[in-house]
Amino acid sequence: GKPKNQKLAESIHRIKLASIKSFWTDNPEYFPELTTATSFEVWIRENEERRLENAKEFIRQARGFGINVEERQIQFPERSVLLVTATIQSLLNVPVLFDCVAELRLAKIPNSEFLSLSPREQREFLNDAINRISPPVSTSPTVCHLDTGVQSGHPLLQLAIDPQHCLYVHPHDAALDLDGHGTEMAGLALYGCLSELLNHSQDVQLRHCIESVKIFSKYKSNRPELHGEVMSQAVSRIEIANTQFQRAFCLTVTAADGRDEGYPSSWSAAIDQICAGAETEDTPKRLFLVSAGNIELTDRHEYLDRNQTEGVKDPAQSWNAIAVGAATWKATISEQLVQHWKVIAPLGSLSPSSRTSIVWDDKSWPVKPDIVMEGGNNAIDPSTSRADFVDDLSLLTTKVSRQGAHLTTTADTSAATALAAKLAAQIWAEYPHLWPESVRALLIHSARWTDAMLNEFPRAADRQNRLRCYGYGTPDIQRALSSISNAATLIVQESLQPFHKDTDKKIKTKDLHLHSLPWPKQVLQDLGEAPVRMRVTLSYFVEPSPGRRGWDKKYRYQSHGLRFDVKRPLETVREFQKRISRAAQEEDENITSGSDARNWEL
Repeated sequence: GKPKNQKLAESIHRIKLASIKSFWTDNPEYFPELTTATSFEVWIRENEERRLENAKEFIRQARGFGINVEERQIQFPERSVLLVTATIQSLLNVPVLFDCVAELRLAKIPNSEFLSLSPREQREFLNDAINRISPPVSTSPTVCHLDTGVQSGHPLLQLAIDPQHCLYVHPHDAALDLDGHGTEMAGLALYGCLSELLNHSQDVQLRHCIESVKIFSKYKSNRPELHGEVMSQAVSRIEIANTQFQRAFCLTVTAADGRDEGYPSSWSAAIDQICAGAETEDTPKRLFLVSAGNIELTDRHEYLDRNQTEGVKDPAQSWNAIAVGAATWKATISEQLVQHWKVIAPLGSLSPSSRTSIVWDDKSWPVKPDIVMEGGNNAIDPSTSRADFVDDLSLLTTKVSRQGAHLTTTADTSAATALAAKLAAQIWAEYPHLWPESVRALLIHSARWTDAMLNEFPRAADRQNRLRCYGYGTPDIQRALSSISNAATLIVQESLQPFHKDTDKKIKTKDLHLHSLPWPKQVLQDLGEAPVRMRVTLSYFVEPSPGRRGWDKKYRYQSHGLRFDVKRPLETVREFQKRISRAAQEEDENITSGSDARNWEL
């Protein structure tokens, strides 16, 4: 009649034996050979009511097979993390392995241990890494840092930076990084978090370069109203010095506050103009990534209330730039002195530093941030009940130091922006023919929300707030570079003229493009009732009109305001054309848009 769990059983498409690779959540490249002894983090599923039972049983059985399991472990509400040294082959002998394991990762030397090394010991780690790194060719895509300069002589950075591409603009008189921030960001944009590089032994092929234009120093700051001009100067100088067109500008300097609330400023409008190439007819378009700005450290104990009421900082409201916020997957503190501190943000959630656009009153302004990347976490110091930085919750990167140290940690939305710029350069290295708008589209198209982000805003009514907190989620470089997991990606790069003047000098609409999607029709029909998801990302650069007076509903900052629509299941192509364009209708026809029964999430 009605067997127990009938719905569950009937929804199962197929059953296969569990593979230990299914539990591997690190980079697939780092999965070890079956017979190679390796140190692992084994993440055990735990039941709230019977805490630690799975961990205890795993430890008992594993040690029975001679596997080394460390005494120390980390406890989370639904997970226990054990440090295990074994071969994959020996792990497979543990009977309860697939019953209780949730994840398997490489054990890593924590950031705090790297930083505790002497400069000579740090250099030994770096030398080992340098011997495994192949530098990029000179024509590779670049990440240009608009920051405090870059120390081009750092042993890890000099592999991918030409000192002649380290420039500066007035009022600075040298490209040298005295503050350290630009050098920290350069390390992240080139390698990502250095703990990945230093914790494995694989060879590394660099496929993009680093550039720098010094625009800021705490020792000599620019007047605020000149920031837009500073941007134009910086872009012009690096484009004269290096004519490479595949360039991602990484701007990690923001204004002091977020008082613009989405309204364009002279700074954000200048970036929009630079991206659109609107200066002259021959000016190329450019890709900008801008940090969303940070919550003050003294206010981060008020997580998430403070994050949702502090708007992104100028110029992150730029329409054409990718504004990058910070999320975090760092929640483990290994350093004994601060191990009792309470970590603030849960895994996969907003970093305590990140600003949002939830507070903006006018929802016609664009979604900001566009995406989020790893920006580290903070912890509460129990002696002060205030937030502070912890090395193990931050990102390991390159350092400017007179004492000879080569490594430091950094965090916040600047770090997240540098990581996003790295992804942009990786996309260009794979597909050099892509336009800046297309690289921007792939970064955002490949982004997804984590379970934590979805659970924070679960209702349909919350979707706009989720967007204005996390953008479209976190990009996936593998998804951006290839059609994976049965998700075919179609990229279309075309130009059109949306408006023109008729004989009476009136502005009228002109072009639309109709694309026939190359569906695998038979494959789709074979799916029957299975749900299919289609994601459409439209990416174009507006030509800015930054003056706030004189706007009306027809002519706004966003210029042409392109949109897309999709043919409905029962429409013919001709009916679709008539519905979206009056020009396709006969004189006596009046086709209305009607309703769309499909479940568009956004």
